[in-house]
Amino acid sequence: MSQSQPNLATLLERGVVEIFPNSESDNLRDRIQKSDRPLRIKLGIDPTRPDLHLGHTVALRKLRQFQDAGHKAVLIIGDFTAQIGDPTGRSEARPRLTPEEVAYNAETYLDQAKKILDFSSDRFELRRNGEWLNKLDLQQIINLQASMTVGQMFAKEGFSDRYDKGNPIYLHEFLYPLLQGYDSVAIDSDVELGGTDQKFNILVGRDLQLKDSNRQGKPAQFGLLLPLLVGLDGVQKMSKSLGNYVGLTDEPLSMYSKLEKVPDALVDKYFELLTDIDLATLPENAREKQKQLALAIVGQYHSPEAALQAQQDAEKIVLAGNTTDLGDIPEFDLAQINFPAPLHYLVKASGLCKSNSEAQSQIKNGAVKLDGEKLGDRTFANVEELSGKVLQVGKKKFLRLTILLQ
Repeated sequence: MSQSQPNLATLLERGVVEIFPNSESDNLRDRIQKSDRPLRIKLGIDPTRPDLHLGHTVALRKLRQFQDAGHKAVLIIGDFTAQIGDPTGRSEARPRLTPEEVAYNAETYLDQAKKILDFSSDRFELRRNGEWLNKLDLQQIINLQASMTVGQMFAKEGFSDRYDKGNPIYLHEFLYPLLQGYDSVAIDSDVELGGTDQKFNILVGRDLQLKDSNRQGKPAQFGLLLPLLVGLDGVQKMSKSLGNYVGLTDEPLSMYSKLEKVPDALVDKYFELLTDIDLATLPENAREKQKQLALAIVGQYHSPEAALQAQQDAEKIVLAGNTTDLGDIPEFDLAQINFPAPLHYLVKASGLCKSNSEAQSQIKNGAVKLDGEKLGDRTFANVEELSGKVLQVGKKKFLRLTILLQ
């Protein structure tokens, strides 16, 4: 990310959905301008999965902007709360993770977060909420529970809906927003960042700060809400489980190829949330916008040189059909296929098409190629006929076929 210091408009407006409270007498702009110290900006991440995708970077990038503006980024790894699981937006309870699973996920999160945050700066503080939540005794937990009614808890998105549908709600799930809110008390946050789905949890943190007698009249935290990034399908929020994501660890060519196909309606929002590029300078041509977006983001997470190489490799596939000297492209392990195998089965099993019927239709239309050569539906007898070759559907979907020797 850019090291230039963002102005207040960028900090408080670009990609921001809501800041609360926001009255004439109590607003974040005045707090920043009048404060005689750097503000403590909180972002909590529960390491429920090992890898980050671009959807996670929206909040991390905003946290970095606060760092660059001279404030302290406080990144909280929810090693305790991840063992409960955030019930927000869930129709059922999350599977409970073991401490070992959480620890592994946290390490991969941090390795990837270093691509965005400045860990070496005196403007950075890394905490794990097990530091304080593991020390709470039963009396303190009861006091936390006494700060909220069941009615208030049912105002949280998802709980009342689950109850009406007869889906079970477990008592430990009620603890989650209270414990996440207690993090704000423990680290004395001035601002908490989160997606729009986190408003309830952030409000709980603010409320607990207001009720904490040890704060001696300190003002409670502001909430700054950011949009949930819509995934590559153009419909649902980016998610690994939905397959509509771009991972931070994706190879340059894979990342580029996904991003140059971002739906036209989303391109400007991706620029706003995922880059520092001035939106007024974007080209009018939709295709050129997609290419610039892909180059910019691959350049951030790999290098400008890798981004240019990825673009050149992608163009070789689309324009020249040259699949012999490409750089890194997504791979598919043929060990997953039982031979002999018809082509339509291979195309479906590799994920290039969603169904056998779609694969058969693409083959019939001449859209399926192997090393640039159009194929009719045929059966392959063994892996040797395919290993090392590039399977392509249409102009932009492709995989290198490999076999892992045992």
